[in-house]
Amino acid sequence: MAGNSFGQLFKITTWGESHGCGVGVVIDGCPSRIPLEPSMIQAMLDRRKPGNSIASTARKEPDTAKILSGVFEGLTTGTPISILLKNKDANSEAYLSYKDLYRPGHGDITYEAKYGARDWRGGGRASARETAARVAAGAVAKALLEPEGIDVWAYTLELGGVRARNRFRAEVEKNPYGSPDPDAAKEMEARIAAVKAKGDSVGGIVEVVAKGVPAGLGEPVFDKLDAELAKAIMSIGAVKGVEIGDGFSVAGRLGSENNDPIIPEGFASNHSGGILAGISNGDDILVRAAVKPIPSISLPQETVDRFGEKRTISVKGRHDISAIPRINVVCEAMVCLVLADHLLRQRAIS
Repeated sequence: MAGNSFGQLFKITTWGESHGCGVGVVIDGCPSRIPLEPSMIQAMLDRRKPGNSIASTARKEPDTAKILSGVFEGLTTGTPISILLKNKDANSEAYLSYKDLYRPGHGDITYEAKYGARDWRGGGRASARETAARVAAGAVAKALLEPEGIDVWAYTLELGGVRARNRFRAEVEKNPYGSPDPDAAKEMEARIAAVKAKGDSVGGIVEVVAKGVPAGLGEPVFDKLDAELAKAIMSIGAVKGVEIGDGFSVAGRLGSENNDPIIPEGFASNHSGGILAGISNGDDILVRAAVKPIPSISLPQETVDRFGEKRTISVKGRHDISAIPRINVVCEAMVCLVLADHLLRQRAIS
């Protein structure tokens, strides 16, 4: 009941804290004989590392993935896969002055309400550090999906109010903000610089596209594919909203405007985001995540301490200005995990 596991047939359990010995994941249910090399996991983990943008934290974790079990001679064995990521650059002393204060926007106050205690070293289990384990698991899921022709990729649709107007996949890796639009990337750079100078932070929108998903994945009632994707994305700490397809914009349309006409070649449009009645329809799956601003900011904020006394806090230390673009690959990983799970679930009934 602790909520540390995700998935049914392709199931993962993450563990570890921000400033503990490390974080890791156990993946159960991965089929045997799937080609899997450490470099495949490392490639995704490297995308989560702090980049060369001014939005990134100064904390530098190598995140070298160590596969402890479940892989032999470059192939999965069908047994649980365990992956370890050691923490190398934690600095717990930086948090000593905040250990009795509740940081606005963080889970400090809610964790203490739930458990009666909390790990104040960088947020403990609530830290974004936990997502490194998800990305490692997502790389294994991707290794399962790619031979099936399923291609998943994520990018920055919007950052600090600057929205990409074009979606060129080749551009995503060419700028430090993960933007598919080179002109928007330049505007993002200027926006981040201005916000950082004020000691503040920004949010944005991540878009994930899954191509090649066969029709038929998903369940018709509680385990709808879009419901599972929404839960997966919403389980990421900084995410406060999820859209599938055209999302909230469909509320203002007529049915004749929103329905996707069916033609011999497939669908004439994709307002549904590739999912109908909770089941994939064979079109591209489109998911967007609304990412809140990083709550750790140097601007003074009102709060209280553990004893209920009014205090003012200014959070110093090594923090991102935005969770984007490092969160992009986390969103991608969670989509891969959902698709891998439902691919196996579909195989079980067909």
